[in-house]
Amino acid sequence: MHIREAWKDEPLVSNSGTMKVSVWRGQGDVGQFEEFDVPVLDNQTILDVVSWIQQESDPTLTYRFACRVGMCGSCAMMVNGKPRWTCRTHVKKVRKDGAIEIAPLRNLPVIKDLAADMTEFFDKWVKAEGVFHPSKTREDPIEPINHESNARQQASAAIECINCAVCYAACDSVSSNSDYLGPAALNRAWTLVNDERDSAAEQRLKAVSGDGGCHSCHSHQSCMNYCPNELNPTASIAGLKRESVKNLSWWGW
Repeated sequence: MHIREAWKDEPLVSNSGTMKVSVWRGQGDVGQFEEFDVPVLDNQTILDVVSWIQQESDPTLTYRFACRVGMCGSCAMMVNGKPRWTCRTHVKKVRKDGAIEIAPLRNLPVIKDLAADMTEFFDKWVKAEGVFHPSKTREDPIEPINHESNARQQASAAIECINCAVCYAACDSVSSNSDYLGPAALNRAWTLVNDERDSAAEQRLKAVSGDGGCHSCHSHQSCMNYCPNELNPTASIAGLKRESVKNLSWWGW
């Protein structure tokens, strides 16, 4: 069923009436908030609100989403000043004084309205050597992974990141230092440092130990507090700090 048809099947009125929703409109650094009156429905998410505005009030509203069930992370936005997955954020939990404010993710350029440009986020992910470098070829026999090893447990604790950029938007270090690689990229680097199948540990630690790397983290733990998957990038970054200090001899220090 088409999304618009699905909306038509739901009641557009409720005992709760309507709410005021302020939505950021504009391109790049130029824009302003625009207010909409939106029906309050049962079990309504912020993504439902944004979809209603685009489908019933202003079809020019630009935003991004895909799965609607908390799997892809593409619907992340700022809701009342906090980064959230809008598909998993229920209106009744965040509405303040009958109103809601929705904006694009912080710390990222704006393409238009609620759609942030993720280019620099993924560029930093690559700069942090967040790419797997295999130690064997497909012709080599597959070695068993010891799931009880400390390295595997460290990797598994951080591996569920889906690159939604909520932690990046929450990070004050990113706000104050545009070169900082950010929590997601460094968290990914830590999983690979602990992946026994990877062959680029030294290369990766060098990549995350320079300017804008793991030592630029101030350990505010905003990334941990706002991660929808309840990961702890701060712990991953602390691990990178320890490993990079252990290997200072690589740089001749």
